[in-house]
Amino acid sequence: MTKPILILGGGPAGLAAAHSLATVGKKCVIVEKEDKLGGAPILSGYAKLVPTGEWAKDAIGGMVARVTDNAHVGIETGATVTSFDGNPGDFTAELSNGSKIEAEAAILCSGFTHFDSVNKPEWGFGTYEDVVTTTQVEQMISSGNGVRCPSDGRKPERVAILLCVGSRDRQIGREWCSKICCTVSSNLAMEIREELPDCHVYIYYMDIRTFGLYETKYYWRSQEEFKVKYIKARIAEVTSDGDKLIVKGEDTLVKRPITIPFDMVVHAIGMDPNVDNPTLAQTFGIDLEENGFVDVANRYGAMGETSRPGVFVAGAATGPETIDDSIAQGHGTAMAVLSSLKDFSKSA
Repeated sequence: MTKPILILGGGPAGLAAAHSLATVGKKCVIVEKEDKLGGAPILSGYAKLVPTGEWAKDAIGGMVARVTDNAHVGIETGATVTSFDGNPGDFTAELSNGSKIEAEAAILCSGFTHFDSVNKPEWGFGTYEDVVTTTQVEQMISSGNGVRCPSDGRKPERVAILLCVGSRDRQIGREWCSKICCTVSSNLAMEIREELPDCHVYIYYMDIRTFGLYETKYYWRSQEEFKVKYIKARIAEVTSDGDKLIVKGEDTLVKRPITIPFDMVVHAIGMDPNVDNPTLAQTFGIDLEENGFVDVANRYGAMGETSRPGVFVAGAATGPETIDDSIAQGHGTAMAVLSSLKDFSKSA
């Protein structure tokens, strides 16, 4: 069987899958709807990654270079898959740019969509310039210009980071935990304090979920070394007195209302299903789980199987995921695809 594997999405999972396939001499084609590879870490301008502390442009940029320089990897950017027909070992994909790809299998590495904070209007995003998202702060840091208040360019003296914006919120239909926001927020808080040592940074949380080995490296280190302050609270609204942003809510430990001024408020935004998932599900003939992420058929069988034989999935397309785990799933799913194709060829 000599046809390539189609990989949908050129983010961390897709890049890892492509590299694994190419390493064993298997041809593959990455189809990426944006005009460049790298996924959210590159397209959204992430700064230092958890847990290595490497700059996204270097770490993920290195993964991009590794596949673009490989003769076994074909790349179609600025394109989407408009149809996908056939059976394992003999699929035909048509692309929006007029290309046609004959493929043995497909790996969906379509990732996620950042939660849009306009869906949480009571917390000030879209109303006040200095209410921003974690992604915007990442961009400030990665640009080299530093963390500044968008309204006037000043260095903030007080910053509030509000956790679970677009996560664990039944009122807006986001019941899931987005897994990485607590750790990313702790990391950003330390980066802000490192750049602006006179800036006071507060993290408002329902629960802290710096899972696994992240607990010491981020949660405790941010408090003990960088003096980041954690407040267990329920935030009601973010308003302004004309000079400062005002965070209002309840300190749930001491059971009293809070009204606190800040120069900048940061939304720790969650991970939504890719907005394209309904279209992808129809095009590839696969099922989505109840929240809209790609459904995994058998978590204890071949890695990344979907409801359609020959179509696999890896990374945050299946739900909130770390970059490291997305990469690991990309590698593992690539090997599962090769194994499944061998089984198919034996039975054919």
